[in-house]
Formats: sequence, C-alpha cells, structure tokens
Amino acid sequence: MRLLISSLFFKSPFKDLQRHADKAKECARLFGEAAVCYIGEDCKEFDLLTEQVARIESEADDIKRDIRNHLPRGILMPVDKFQFLQYLREEDKVLDEVEEALFWLSFRPTGIPDEVAADFRHLVKAVIPPIEKLSDLVALATQYFRSRSEAQRTKIKSLVRDIRQYEREADLLERELKFKIFNTIKDALVVFHLVTLVEHVGEIADHAQNASDRMRAMIAR
Repeated sequence: MRLLISSLFFKSPFKDLQRHADKAKECARLFGEAAVCYIGEDCKEFDLLTEQVARIESEADDIKRDIRNHLPRGILMPVDKFQFLQYLREEDKVLDEVEEALFWLSFRPTGIPDEVAADFRHLVKAVIPPIEKLSDLVALATQYFRSRSEAQRTKIKSLVRDIRQYEREADLLERELKFKIFNTIKDALVVFHLVTLVEHVGEIADHAQNASDRMRAMIAR
C-alpha cells in the first residue's frame, strides 16, 4: 500500500483527547460544587454552576466532533481506531451523565431530603475521583504511545485498576443509598426522583471505568 507523504504529518488525536479529558475533569469539580451546594437548599450558585457545566460539555462536544472528523487514515494511527473511538465515546458519556444528573437535581427546588442528604453527598464525592483520573490516564497513554516504555504501560495498568476500584466503591454506595431511599422515603414520586437521580450519578463512575477499560485494551499486547 502506498503511503502519502502528507499523512506523515497528521495532527495527533491524543492532543485533542487530552483536551477532552481535561474538560471532563473540569466538569467533575463543578458537579461536586453544584451538588453539595444544592443539598444545602439555600444555594444561590446552583444555576450558575449548572450553566458552566453545560458550556464545558458543549465545548467538549466540539472537541469530540473535531477528533472524529480528523482521525488520520492509513497505518500511522498508533492504536486501533475503533478502540480509540470507543474510549472517546465513554469519556463523552461521563460528561453527558454529569449534565443529566444536574438536570434531575434541578427538578426538586426543595433540595435532597434530610434522611438521605449525607449519603447522597458521599455518592457524589465518590464519583469525582474516577473522572479526574481520566485526564492522568490520557496523559500517560500519550507518553506511552510515543515511547512504548514498559514502565509507562505499567503505570497505565495501575491507574486503570485504581479507577475500577473507585467505580466499585461508588457502585456500593449507590446500592446502599437506593435501599435507604426505599426504606425511609414514603412519597412515591420523591422515591422515583431520587432513585433516578442516584442512577445517573452512579452512571458517571460506570462510564469512567468503561473508558479506562478501553484504554487498557488499547495498550494490550
């Protein structure tokens, strides 16, 4: 197969993937602030924080489209293109679920019921670390695909295990919180709202783990 000289100078997709991961990390911080603020009921900054998340999510969507539209063709892509796009898809779903969780939060102007407020706060805090770690994961992967260093590969595998552990902890908190909601909240509509909200928050960590698993597949030999 003939390789065009121009294809030797393509823009690395990992540079934009890092930008996308950094947007996810920024959203994680704002999500934590907005959720904790909302739990307190007297939160004047919630709408502003939600708008910031929506703006960052939109910027991340632009980066995602740019990545998809400019993936290099031919043999110079350092990883399997399908696996790369699967990683991008899962990382993007992290941002989508953050925005969706805030959307569901906004349905109840009275805040989170006192009976489950502390547990919900713990769940929110639990899903933030795996999102933040995605930025580190992409940075390590970028270095690895340049150097093919076994030491870098080992660091990536270790970070993937860390993200998987974060997801397990968040999943446990999610199950315990659902059980508590069903056993302490009597209003059926409130139960439905809270359970759906908790599921969206839990999905944030799920997609972060899915993304890390895709990265693990990309470095597999």
